[in-house]
Amino acid sequence: MKVVLFCGGLGMRMREGGGSAPKPMNMIGDRPLLWHVMRYYAHFGHTDFILCLGYGAAAVKDYFLHYDETLSNDFTLSAGGRDIRLHNTDISDWNIAFIDTGLRASIGERLMRVREHVEHEKMFLANYADTLTDAPLDQLIEHFSQTDATVSMLAVPPVSTHHVIEIDDLGQVTAVRNVHDLTQWENGGYFVMRPEIFDALREGEDMVPHAFDRLLGQRGVLAQRHTGFWRAADTFKDRVELDELYHRGRSPWMVWDPSRNGCASGGGDGGGDGAAGTSR
Repeated sequence: MKVVLFCGGLGMRMREGGGSAPKPMNMIGDRPLLWHVMRYYAHFGHTDFILCLGYGAAAVKDYFLHYDETLSNDFTLSAGGRDIRLHNTDISDWNIAFIDTGLRASIGERLMRVREHVEHEKMFLANYADTLTDAPLDQLIEHFSQTDATVSMLAVPPVSTHHVIEIDDLGQVTAVRNVHDLTQWENGGYFVMRPEIFDALREGEDMVPHAFDRLLGQRGVLAQRHTGFWRAADTFKDRVELDELYHRGRSPWMVWDPSRNGCASGGGDGGGDGAAGTSR
């Protein structure tokens, strides 16, 4: 199944410490955030990627054009460094299309500009390329395939360290609650789509909420709740915390590596080695 990744936004909240690279190219351990997202999909056998490029396109292209497998794989070096034999690989079976979708295009407009690559598919996957999760992708796809919905979105509990308060008419606080305990759900950024999504997209608008709003009346948007690990890398602080998790060996999103995610996860490994939520 083809995977559309939106990795051309300006990522202003990540700019601190991120230089001029697009947000998905910020490093988590030895690999960029984008690689972690792609490796997640590859674990479930989806290795045909379409990168919607814009801001920082050169950084994305350069990274993959000069990809170094030795950074994340065991290898044997011999002949004074002239011969390198990899014990396993990350991306040898990946197919990656690099498509310029505009410097300031919205997510919806970026999707429209890669329409020819997916409009003949029965279903395809899409992602903001800036969130990590351990959600069971194979199960999400299977459930979606049994419905008539146009799009499925991962729904996750709100993630915040703040508290919300309830206030009466006199201004007295009557309750203090953790945001995570609210009965609301957030758009988690992992989508399964049918080509009918293109009928709801318009130039000058975004996918969420504009296109999704058109589909709501048709019962075209399916939410699939996930209460496991999910984390956005919206800010420099988010990226630092994810990097710290990686270096502590506690990386639940690395479903392809049981030694790091803490448990064996379902789904095949195509990596070469062996109720609608609120808008995001």
